[in-house]
Amino acid sequence: MKFATAVLGFLVLPIVSLAQSNYPPEMSGARVETFRSIDDVDLRVWIFDPDGHDASQSRAAVVFFFGGGFRAGTPAQFQNQARYLASRGMVAIAADYRVFNRNGTTIGVAVNDAKASIRWVRRHAGRLGVDPNRIAAAGGSAGGHLAASTALLPEFDSPSDDADIRSTPDALALFNPVVITAAVPGSPDIDPLGDSAELRGEASRESLSPYHHVGPGSPPTIIFHGTDDSTAPYSHVELFTGAMRAADNQCELVGYEGEDHGFFNYGRGDGSAYEDTLRRIDAFFVSLGWLTKP
Repeated sequence: MKFATAVLGFLVLPIVSLAQSNYPPEMSGARVETFRSIDDVDLRVWIFDPDGHDASQSRAAVVFFFGGGFRAGTPAQFQNQARYLASRGMVAIAADYRVFNRNGTTIGVAVNDAKASIRWVRRHAGRLGVDPNRIAAAGGSAGGHLAASTALLPEFDSPSDDADIRSTPDALALFNPVVITAAVPGSPDIDPLGDSAELRGEASRESLSPYHHVGPGSPPTIIFHGTDDSTAPYSHVELFTGAMRAADNQCELVGYEGEDHGFFNYGRGDGSAYEDTLRRIDAFFVSLGWLTKP
């Protein structure tokens, strides 16, 4: 398969029309900080705090990574989900990372940026009012790959990264993620990455593949995926879920019959898939004890 630009939806609370050109985005209600300055690029996070939140509290947090095939995209993609989870009591963060069309960078660079954002939240947990042991990574399509990669890929740290600060999240919420980027024996239907040498750079397919690094101790995970996804095949997440469970990890796969890539975005269809994924991610965090029942 080829990585394709994820379809961006429309957001509510308030409803905002977005396009890939909406970069850098403006997100009402968010505080903006720079989590990394590298190669003349300032990478930022947009932080949505619960009402009345202050640094003396220690709340669960979630970091969202946008989709866009590692070529484009906007951190605003998940602003609506972030606002909702902030309203429920989590510190919700939309993170930027470098992409090919803007920065000429590879997937490995994007993974490194994603890891750096998790480290930044953990490093500043006290100031942000975040529990450093309750930080989730979430994302869609390429952003789902990055979220899974922060938990599973052992490579793609840079010498300047503080190895004493853990970059792995404590939970994963993945929306039609790319989880396999290398061949899987016995699965001839998988054509990982396709002709994407410019995106891979010198990294091997296996080094970029979350599935190939699943092992015991991976964080609890929920996956939302359309059964007719033509960009990230449903068979990939089935294999990933099986590998996670075989390693005694908690992993729930929620399939949406007949849905294609990007089905979860607001504005798709009648909005029922968007609403259902929002309910289910809420219930997932409730099940972990990170949120109380509404």
